[in-house]
Amino acid sequence: MNVYPYASEELTRLMPRRTQQVDHPDRGAVDGTDSGAKRDSRVERQAARPPAGGVLLTGATGFLGMELLVRYLERTQRRVYALVRSGDDRAATARMRATLRSLFGADHPYGERVTAVRGDITRPGLGLRDSDADALAEQVSEIVHGAAAVSFELGLNAARAVNVEGTRGVLAFARRCHGRGGLSRLSYISTAYVAGEHSGCFSEDELDVGQRFRNSYEQSKFEAERLVAGSHGRLPITVLRPSIVVGECDSGWTSSFNVLYWPLRAFARGAYLALPARRDSPVDVVSVDYVADATFALGQAREAEGATFHLTAGAHASSVGELVELATAFFKRPAPRMIEPALYRRVVHPLLVRSSRDERYRRALARSEVFFPYFATRVRYDDRRSRVALCPTGIAPAPLRTYFDRLVEFALAAEWGRRPIARAVAGGRTAGRATRPRAKRRPVRRAAPAPASARASAPRLAPATALAPALVLAQAYARSDAAR
Repeated sequence: MNVYPYASEELTRLMPRRTQQVDHPDRGAVDGTDSGAKRDSRVERQAARPPAGGVLLTGATGFLGMELLVRYLERTQRRVYALVRSGDDRAATARMRATLRSLFGADHPYGERVTAVRGDITRPGLGLRDSDADALAEQVSEIVHGAAAVSFELGLNAARAVNVEGTRGVLAFARRCHGRGGLSRLSYISTAYVAGEHSGCFSEDELDVGQRFRNSYEQSKFEAERLVAGSHGRLPITVLRPSIVVGECDSGWTSSFNVLYWPLRAFARGAYLALPARRDSPVDVVSVDYVADATFALGQAREAEGATFHLTAGAHASSVGELVELATAFFKRPAPRMIEPALYRRVVHPLLVRSSRDERYRRALARSEVFFPYFATRVRYDDRRSRVALCPTGIAPAPLRTYFDRLVEFALAAEWGRRPIARAVAGGRTAGRATRPRAKRRPVRRAAPAPASARASAPRLAPATALAPALVLAQAYARSDAAR
């Protein structure tokens, strides 16, 4: 069966109409129609012929940024300019050399093709002098903006300084490149969690639906994407919205142990007797190799210009119930009780914290609070446009259950980030062995008991009896609420 004609027709239907720009103060661009444009959905063919000129990466030393750097080095012959925050040019170069060693090992051929550009997205003009910015703009034909503050605990102003004002600076530099006639694409890496607390389906064409936000990360990324939307039609923009990004499918490698990893670590140590969660709540997780492969391919695809793509698990999204089952099977621990989130916050959590004499246990519970809201979401991400666009390439998200064990095994080997492991070491990679997208993944082996090291440093738990009065009170609150 030839999927290409279907993909072409379906993608044309799903694409936003070409732009005759009209700005809306809250919703960004309203599109007009360019009926003369013919579209070719063969993303893989276009990705094989990337545009000439250099590519500027922001966030190239970060988790996703490193994977994107690998794609541009292994799959093209283009020069890569990496914006690196550092004290001086020498330090920027040293930092990039260390990143390349981590990715490819000591013996790699890519050093001459990567230029570290000392800069800072939080400073005016990206921290570049005008003459340096002009010179760089002459060389750059593509920008991938992935630098972001991803902590859920930052204050809103601090998050905005990086995510909103940093994006404003990148847009200004993109206009500088575009004014020279050389910009083929600006790929902006947003997040699916711009949906905030929205309930129900959230489509790739939606942004402002009146949603509230759980934290400064979600709100600042929403504000940044709204800023990007205002430049649609004036710049060749593609917006990518990944969900929760975890390590590589095949090796489990990650350099970032946030979001999913923190609750897993706490669970491994026995910190959770109860969770504020709904068993059927979706947990949308994607591997970093899927996000990097998709971002690279869509960045080269002509029809992806002006569109937004959900890089989410889609039909393969996991759930809280499945995640708990995977974790209990791996760590050989009993499953925590799941309690309605509102009741947990009002009653159970305070009692669990007060009942423990172990400071580490209390800290684990307190630190987990910022992640608990993601165990009770009610949103599902429509990824139809992404699936159609990527169908010819074989790039697709894998179900979490097929690589969960590898993620946890790597996390344990890396001691949850305390003992960093280079990507080149984790994957047994050598220079010249390109990382190619794979349509099929090797099956995960059966879960094994957690290594003793996962349990050796477990804090002393609050006694199980501490949960009983909390559950009694929770049930009383539930009956009281139901009677109102």
